[in-house]
This record gives sequence, structure tokens and C-alpha cells, in this order.
Amino acid sequence: MKSTSGYAFSFGSGVFSWASVKQHSMALSTTEAEYMSAAEATSQAIWLRFVLEDFGEEQTTATTVFCDNTSAIAMSKNPVFHQRSKHIRRKFHFIRDAIQNGEIDLIYCKGEEQ
Repeated sequence: MKSTSGYAFSFGSGVFSWASVKQHSMALSTTEAEYMSAAEATSQAIWLRFVLEDFGEEQTTATTVFCDNTSAIAMSKNPVFHQRSKHIRRKFHFIRDAIQNGEIDLIYCKGEEQ
């Protein structure tokens, strides 16, 4: 079965970008599913940063992305190759570059608090 990824971005007091979609590939673990979901949210965050910059609202700090899986956060912040992540497609690993470049900041948040 495929997992569902979802994200919502707010600006001020309102949500202006959101999605809830089935993931394109099947995850072998909850960590992988959360990692793939965080990568989708990161992709959207980088695009929104680009759009906001075009409107003259350049972000000087990293965009905060919340994730409720500590293993997915640890995997994204550690660029070392892991035996457990060797089966994850390379296209999802760009999240590591976004964290190192200061474009996003992946933070833990309990599922009930999101």
C-alpha cells in the first residue's frame, strides 16, 4: 500500500499552499514514508521561497518544516550513507542539501500538534 503525503504552508495567519496526495512509490518503512513526505514538502518550500523572492519578500532565515518522525529527521540531517537508506531513491535525498544550504529547517513535532 502507498502512503499519503501532506503539507500546508501558512503566511501570516492563513494557509496559502497545501496538498494531500498518494506517494508515487511504495515505502518499506514509516521512516522512509515520512522522509519521502518531508522531501515533497521541501520541494514545495523551495519553490515558495523562489516565488516570494520574486514578490520582494526574500526569506533570510530557513523555512521551518515540521515532521513527526525522529528517524526521518536524523536521516535527513546526516549526509552519511546508511545501510538502512540504500533502497531510497536518490531524488529524495536533495532534502539534505536544502538543510545544509539553510533553505529549510526540519523540526520534530508530535503528530497531534501539527
